[in-house]
Amino acid sequence: MRLRLVPQETNINFFRARKVTFGASMVLMVLSLVAWFAMGLNFGIDFRGGTTIRTESTQEVDVAAYRDALAPLELGDVAISEVFDPTFDADQHVAMLRIQAQEGEESAGNEMVANVEAALKGLDESIRFTSVESVGPKVSGELVQSAVLAVLAALGAIMVYIWLRFEWQFSLGAVVALFHDVLLTIGLFAVLQIRFDLATIAALLTIVGYSINDTVVIFDRVRENLIKYKKMALQDVMNLSVNETLSRTVMTSGTTLIALIALLVLGGDVIRGFVFAITWGVVVGTYSSVYVAKNVVLMLGTKRDWSKPSDGPGGTQFSTSDA
Repeated sequence: MRLRLVPQETNINFFRARKVTFGASMVLMVLSLVAWFAMGLNFGIDFRGGTTIRTESTQEVDVAAYRDALAPLELGDVAISEVFDPTFDADQHVAMLRIQAQEGEESAGNEMVANVEAALKGLDESIRFTSVESVGPKVSGELVQSAVLAVLAALGAIMVYIWLRFEWQFSLGAVVALFHDVLLTIGLFAVLQIRFDLATIAALLTIVGYSINDTVVIFDRVRENLIKYKKMALQDVMNLSVNETLSRTVMTSGTTLIALIALLVLGGDVIRGFVFAITWGVVVGTYSSVYVAKNVVLMLGTKRDWSKPSDGPGGTQFSTSDA
């Protein structure tokens, strides 16, 4: 017996509230931009430059006491947070210390790390430094530039690919959907002040790849149906195509989310930000494939009959051929 999360044949009108869903997406994109610029991102050491120290002890973490112990060292901006994880043992208490880059230092100095360890051991003899990571200010600036270029290059390459494979209307729809996914993810990180580091950039690129894969599957079915139903209205063709691929979309997204939620709960705090970004990205990526990309194509229209010069906007003609 085959498992089905949705009936084999569905007839859902995904365009019934298209103005509401598309309008809500545009509003959320604007709000994400506002949150990004107004609240800023909680950049990790990767982007700000500095040192991250992870500590473990058998005694409970007292953030105020840790801060008082480090105050005489005059290290500047120091962020201390206790890490909670259901996989930790009862006597396993973890804290994360983020210390700004020290003046004149490109990386964490051994003396500074030793001073921090000595200060904290004065509070708790059982404390151990399980990891020490550092990035210099110069390196962090280059990483920011490289991260932005990586995301823009991925979006540009995808735009060209979709343009060549389908038509420019499909290309624009796919890229708008990808911007939607990336902006909403960045906006959520800004609102919740989740640490934004290189792992998050990797997550954004993963989201872009996942979302475009889902969009291309639907676009492929749209192209097939455009050839099959030449007289059917474009909106009806798109609705039919989404219904025909709905089972695949739900199964793929559902099984992916099950694995991601398991990682989110049991994977530990080290990868939690990365997994959270991808989990959110799968949700918005699936939504944008159905409610954003197709709406853009529907608004722009596409040429159905190439024997008539005035029949809709022109393109590469690939959407009505077997290319």
